[in-house]
Formats: sequence, C-alpha cells, structure tokens
Amino acid sequence: MPDIAAAPTLSIIVPVYNEAAYVAKVLEQVKQCGYNCQIIVVDDGSTDATKEELLAVSGITLLQHERNLGKGAAIRTALAKVRGDIVLIQDADLEYDPRDYQQLLQPILEGKADVVYGTRFAGGGAHRVLFFWHMLGNTLLTFFSNMLSDLNLTDMETGYKAFTTKVAKRLVIRENRFGFEPEFTARVARMDLRIYEVGVSYSGRKYAQGKKINWKDGVSALRCIIKYNLFDRL
Repeated sequence: MPDIAAAPTLSIIVPVYNEAAYVAKVLEQVKQCGYNCQIIVVDDGSTDATKEELLAVSGITLLQHERNLGKGAAIRTALAKVRGDIVLIQDADLEYDPRDYQQLLQPILEGKADVVYGTRFAGGGAHRVLFFWHMLGNTLLTFFSNMLSDLNLTDMETGYKAFTTKVAKRLVIRENRFGFEPEFTARVARMDLRIYEVGVSYSGRKYAQGKKINWKDGVSALRCIIKYNLFDRL
C-alpha cells in the first residue's frame, strides 16, 4: 500500500447512471484504496434506487444531473470540482477494480507520465472472457484512433484513465456520452504529454447485469475519432 502521508491527493470521478446494485460496493472499495481521496460522484439522472444508495454513503462529494446526459457530461461536471493532484476516472459497475490503482498511478507518481491508460488487452491482470464482437470493435476503434492521433495505444476505450490536474485544467470536453473516450484521446495526443499504458484486470458484465454501451456508441466513437483528430482540434 502507498504511504498516505507522502502520496498526493487523488480526485476520483465516478459517473453513475442506474447502478443501485453496484455503486455502494464500488465506493467502499475506492475508500479502501490507501490514497488520500476526493471522491466526486455524479448521479447522471438515475431512475432506479441509485440516489438512495448514494445518500447513504459518507465521505463523498455528490453532484446530480436532473436528467441523464451521459458519461462525458458527468465527467465534465466533476472536473469543475477537482481539488486533487491526480484525476482518476472510476466506473460505477465493478468492471474495473480499485485495487489496481497503485500500478495505474505508478508512472505518474514516479514523474514519468502525465496520462495513464489502464489497458484491458495487455499485462497480467485477470480478465473475464466475454463478447468477441465487443473486443473486435474496441480493437478496431483503437486502431483507427491510433492512425489519426499517432499513438500506439492498445485500449483507447478503457474506462480507466488517470491524469494530472495540470492536464485536467487544459482539457476541453464536448462529448456527452461515451464519445468522451476518443475525444479525450485526441485531445491529449495533441498536448505533447507523456502517455503511458498499464495492464489492469477487467471483470466485464453482461447486458442482463446492466451493461449499457452498445453498437450505436461504437458508431458514435468512430465519428468522434474523425471529428476530434481532424476537425475540432482545440
């Protein structure tokens, strides 16, 4: 475990939409990560019991959207409240394990990286075996993103992204939904930053368990790769 007294503060952003079954468990795991944490949870217009679950959790900053706007919009809302030295995005569905924080953050803590991606497709972490077509879609989207951004990522669409607050202050995010991932990648690729990847574990879930991303988001991701690498180049 890291030395809490010596470690910088993490601002952990948790976008949430209809995750009543998982969000309390995720937040308890985040609290046990061993770092000084500012936990910013954005309830993105949930219509299930997510709000009640969140109100029962102490030690978090809870922000709310009146209606569902999407992951990108939730992250944009949370970025305005960041106070830590490092920002980390944590999904609220238990697919990504907070026990991976130490390896995810290590390149930043060692002063080698400004941005770290937690890749599901490299490294020795455990991975649940699911959805061939999702894997193929992620691989193709990463390939097209790399072509236009001139990066060599293995997992552009990963939910685990960590970056310094200095990077956060320079970010311009326009996308409201899952287009955040390719937009973020296009933005940081042009900032002359030190970008690393670290292998993380992944426990994917099925649609019956609440998985939300679908083929339409894949089409939107391709649109965002083209838009933010070739046209909207702020």
